[in-house]
Amino acid sequence: MTEIHIHLPKKPLRFNVGFLVGAPIGSSRDFHFEYPNVRLQDDFDLTDFTGVARVGRTPQGLLVQGTFEGDTVVQCVRCLNDTRQHLATEFDELYAFSERSMTDSGLLVPEDGYIDLEGVVRDYLMIEIPISPLCKPDCKGLCSVCGEDLNKGSCEHQLTP
Repeated sequence: MTEIHIHLPKKPLRFNVGFLVGAPIGSSRDFHFEYPNVRLQDDFDLTDFTGVARVGRTPQGLLVQGTFEGDTVVQCVRCLNDTRQHLATEFDELYAFSERSMTDSGLLVPEDGYIDLEGVVRDYLMIEIPISPLCKPDCKGLCSVCGEDLNKGSCEHQLTP
């Protein structure tokens, strides 16, 4: 039996913004991310993960405008099979220079000049997971008597028209 090891970066969404702290207001920089596999906060696995974070200097702090997407595995609510779900999100978050400028999200520019978007991106992508995911729009589900997957065939308990 062959064991497959997938390399997952330890801090996949951590980047240095220290140079923007002292930059003129209006200065910005784009940070690009692309990973075939990534795990966010030890419990959320994504494949084909891509994203861009545009970080701009404002009088109050650093405005992060993010666009991220990737695929995760969810369970179909009808047939209970695992299925791939594409997720995409956009957000704007202010990393404030001081508590006085802080928004409801409570984000501050770290003293070391490194922002880690892992928790923010995870939260925004988790919100995008459908409440009732389906493997396909016309999923037939399971037989309520024997549990047979009706997508793979019929069973003796199905009603005939």
